[in-house]
Amino acid sequence: MDDAALYNGKVVDLREKMAEVVEGLKECPSFEGVVSIRRFAEARDISRVPKAETLDSFLTAAKKTDPMPDVVRLDFHEPFLICYSSGTTGMPKAIVHSVGGVMINYYKEGRLHEGLGPDSVTLQYTTTGWIMYLSNVGVLLCGGRTVFYDGSPFQPDPTILVRVAAEQKVTKLGISPRWMFELSKLGIRPRDMADFSQLRIVTCTGMVLSEQLFEWFYDEGFPAHVHLANISGGTDIAGCFGMMNPLEPVYVGGTQGPSLGVHVAIYDSLLPDGVEGKEVSNGTPGELVAAAAFPNIPCFFWGDNTTAGGPAAPGTRYHSAYFGRFKNVWAHGDFCVVHPVTGNITFLGRADGVLNPSGVRFGSAEVYSVLERRFTDRVQDSLCVGQRRPQDDDESVMLFLLMKPGVKFDRGLVNEIKQAISADLSKRHVPKYIFETPEIPVSLFSLLLVSQMVADGHIDNDQSQEGRAARQANRVWAGDQGERDACQPGESGILLPVRQSGAAGWSQGEAVKR
Repeated sequence: MDDAALYNGKVVDLREKMAEVVEGLKECPSFEGVVSIRRFAEARDISRVPKAETLDSFLTAAKKTDPMPDVVRLDFHEPFLICYSSGTTGMPKAIVHSVGGVMINYYKEGRLHEGLGPDSVTLQYTTTGWIMYLSNVGVLLCGGRTVFYDGSPFQPDPTILVRVAAEQKVTKLGISPRWMFELSKLGIRPRDMADFSQLRIVTCTGMVLSEQLFEWFYDEGFPAHVHLANISGGTDIAGCFGMMNPLEPVYVGGTQGPSLGVHVAIYDSLLPDGVEGKEVSNGTPGELVAAAAFPNIPCFFWGDNTTAGGPAAPGTRYHSAYFGRFKNVWAHGDFCVVHPVTGNITFLGRADGVLNPSGVRFGSAEVYSVLERRFTDRVQDSLCVGQRRPQDDDESVMLFLLMKPGVKFDRGLVNEIKQAISADLSKRHVPKYIFETPEIPVSLFSLLLVSQMVADGHIDNDQSQEGRAARQANRVWAGDQGERDACQPGESGILLPVRQSGAAGWSQGEAVKR
């Protein structure tokens, strides 16, 4: 472990966390100790951390006369590493990936999809806990070189990643839509700042890439020869479901298509759990599934129920996470649509965040995309949810806004937002009610409290910060008695969205080709 970290200009001492790790592993019979890696010029004193030694001490303990360890051939599906899910949709899952699954998938994605080779240099902005860290290491399979960046992508200034990529002659740059959005907002044009003649690919993941950022990328951001690769997959598979295709043109919106070796399909999202899935036609939104086995499917969940009859048998967390939705297919939990003309796969949000007013299904991400394009100067954050109580004839879409400091929430802003959503998407996407809230829940616990608030009203006595914020979000409003009544508790739950951006609507003429 590093003995310290630097983020956003602040140094964080990690020795306390190091001691917590040692304490947590004390019952593990194979745990021998922790190696402390010096982060800065001076190593930190780790004498009070049990079972800790410095990297220098660890390396000097090896004898030059010791023989090299034997190379052992492993089975394809032998456990390789554990990747932890983020925990945004439940308790983090300890996902065990196989040696063969990870190796063949990264070689497939690197060589066939991205064309990586010995002359490739990759830079993926990521933390060590994200699956993209493993992706950045994957270029070594192709004989290339990798660059890691530690810290905030906006410190010491927002151009730092641009400068590093140019200095290191990066051929593949991995970033997020948020990074692109911030650069576009600041008027930063990377192609005007540095020589990017060596840059071939820019991958973008982490949230949905809006159509406006597709346009910005080629109109202002990067040279025309660079392949913008919008990709989406997950820690769950240590790879992609939707990604780039070097043989096809790039269209605005979505990912170019499915990853090789993965039978991607879109199933009807209105079907109940545990039934045979039904594939919908291109152009119809639904739930993304893998309809057949694929090489990089995980081995099992660490610590799962081993008495259930197999790693993915009914009764395991593994089965509940991926195979409980539809029979005999992997359901990934994403709400997607395949473009009827281009074949692009557009990720609209989480399947459990689908809104369905008047029978019209759409992702909360579509509403967020309008706010992020037009109202970032006034709205700091937002939460879009649906409510349908037993006495309601239809689902109501509610939008909660966290205003920026000093910005007033009023009827004029409400009308402006409704008009913008109607113009950018459709009248059916317009939230029925828009409220101000002092806080936006970001943890699973907080989201569940908001769900409970709308569903059954049982949190009135909750004095936690999350409980007070949830009650306040229910009381602060701008509108008539009808809007106030809409926030009274009902008995049915709400759908919880994941923050993403991007729009789903199109016509054939709007498939803009690059």
